[in-house]
Amino acid sequence: MAKIKFILFLFFFVLVVSAQSISIKIIDSKNDLPLPHVNIKLSNNIDLISNDEGVFNLSAEQKADYNSITVSYLGYQTQKISVKDLKQQNLTVKLTEVVYQLNEVAVNNAKPNPGTIMSEVKKRLNDNYATNDNTIKRSFFLREGIHFNPSQINVDINKSTGFSKKKLKEVDREVNSFCNNLKSNPSKKYEDLLLDYYQSNKPKIDSKINVIKATSIKGDGSSTSMEDFQKKGLSILLKHLDSTKFYRIKSGWFGSRDTISFKSDSKKEEDKISNLANTKLKVNTFLFEQKFSDKSKFDFIYNPELYEYSYNGKLYDDETDDLVYILSFSPKKSKAKYTGKLYVSGSDYAVVKCNYYLAEGKIVDGLNLKMLFGIKVKENISNGTLIFKKTTDKKAYELQYALEENGQYFYLNRPVKFVELKEGEKDVLDFDLKIEGDLITKTELLSISKDEIAQNTFDGLKEKEFNYINLKQYNSKIWDNHISIEPLEVMKQYKAL
Repeated sequence: MAKIKFILFLFFFVLVVSAQSISIKIIDSKNDLPLPHVNIKLSNNIDLISNDEGVFNLSAEQKADYNSITVSYLGYQTQKISVKDLKQQNLTVKLTEVVYQLNEVAVNNAKPNPGTIMSEVKKRLNDNYATNDNTIKRSFFLREGIHFNPSQINVDINKSTGFSKKKLKEVDREVNSFCNNLKSNPSKKYEDLLLDYYQSNKPKIDSKINVIKATSIKGDGSSTSMEDFQKKGLSILLKHLDSTKFYRIKSGWFGSRDTISFKSDSKKEEDKISNLANTKLKVNTFLFEQKFSDKSKFDFIYNPELYEYSYNGKLYDDETDDLVYILSFSPKKSKAKYTGKLYVSGSDYAVVKCNYYLAEGKIVDGLNLKMLFGIKVKENISNGTLIFKKTTDKKAYELQYALEENGQYFYLNRPVKFVELKEGEKDVLDFDLKIEGDLITKTELLSISKDEIAQNTFDGLKEKEFNYINLKQYNSKIWDNHISIEPLEVMKQYKAL
């Protein structure tokens, strides 16, 4: 009987293990350093990508021994390997750097002029990134991480007519507890979505989405934005006010003319922004912005006269049999904001890869009224990576992967007063609010696959609302049978309180 139980245990153990995804690391064969954003193509024309730590995962369906993957990276020799061999190599792929393969490509030793290259890049933008006129279906994996990190939060209640001194101390302790907890446990939120994205250009551009799976890691009552913080903080402070009365808000010299009431007024269902509508807007906006459409952000493409460009050599891309020029750029004039690298195709001058960072001492935008009004805001983080690949007809390029990181520093030090609207003795809540910190948003999008579909198929699609699976910590088992981007260790270790 014991033997039977042991055999059954082994049987179920094998079933569980075989149903799990596996993680694979890609490294440089010379120094064993991880290679980020490496392209991995599966035999069924599905695209994956390694994360910043050089890791990607194969789902339970993809990890069968007989499957194979093709690993390609600019400047490295493309490698095709079976999953069986991968397992024998301790789930590690070592890529070998290659400069040129002289038998396959003619190499010109003349040093290209970076100014000439950028002139061609700008001139051919519309052709190289032209929109496909066909009706298409694409599969995307989207990850968004939000980090709300206040370095200081202080709320000092000066006056509250609605509470006794004893009750006031209790609420004061609750406010301080909320603030201290937020400082010691900076709040984060991670959202992962796997979705099908449909686009039609007939008679006008239109899109539809179908979310296959969505997960969210967020603590109960946590604040992952200024809006969340405001809601949570006010919900505590407003215990001082009577929800049946009407108030006017005043901050320093300024008073609001709007009448404020705190009656519980549940929104109508149709007034709420649905997950579907929010996600659709997010994807459409992100796709538009990452296609070099934002002329302000990508001024290093549109206004090359603002930048200093340096030629850093060339790489051979053995996947496309093309030479790729490497150009670094940095601000030359005060209006320029970014520094980074461009990888430009030698055959058609398309930017196939772009790494950009906000240059030291630069900000995207800001407002400094600290001395006068106690307010300061500046967007001081703006980094990104874009990777493009040729369309199947080889006529243009499309986005394969995009990473965008934005951050804002904020400072607010203001007196706030709620005054009841009535004659005679009034309810008053008077407090000082001081908050300083950073809000950082990081978004990744991977294009997994693309297919053309019939227009009547698009017309017949019905979008459906979806709900997130709420998690307290990342759980790889949820994605075992689906495509996803392997999360970084910082996300794996995060536990929502």
